[in-house]
Amino acid sequence: MSENSTGTAGTVQQSGDLPPNMVYCTTCGAQIAQSAATCPKCGAVNVSNPAKTSEKGMVPAALLCFFFGVIGFHRFYVGKIGTGILMILTVGGFGIWTVVDFVMIIVGSFKDKQGLPLKR
Repeated sequence: MSENSTGTAGTVQQSGDLPPNMVYCTTCGAQIAQSAATCPKCGAVNVSNPAKTSEKGMVPAALLCFFFGVIGFHRFYVGKIGTGILMILTVGGFGIWTVVDFVMIIVGSFKDKQGLPLKR
């Protein structure tokens, strides 16, 4: 096979051919950013960029939210001090905020202060 203009048609790519911060997709061979979670061409997971998760766990956050959610303990746990104080002042957003947070923790969409998903 001959190499086409993108350099992906059946040839072995050399790492010296890449611009800085770029890698080749292990599935289709397309050039992708090293920080990309998946290949935009084929959707394969970028093995050179492991998914980052928070140091804080989902189970402790869920338990704190369930038992002490109206006073925002789970928010203090993940580093969200400001919203934790707001939860104390509003009694968990009159309970609604606590329920929303609990559901978000259980389904895995709740994030810590740095915006990272909680560790499972």
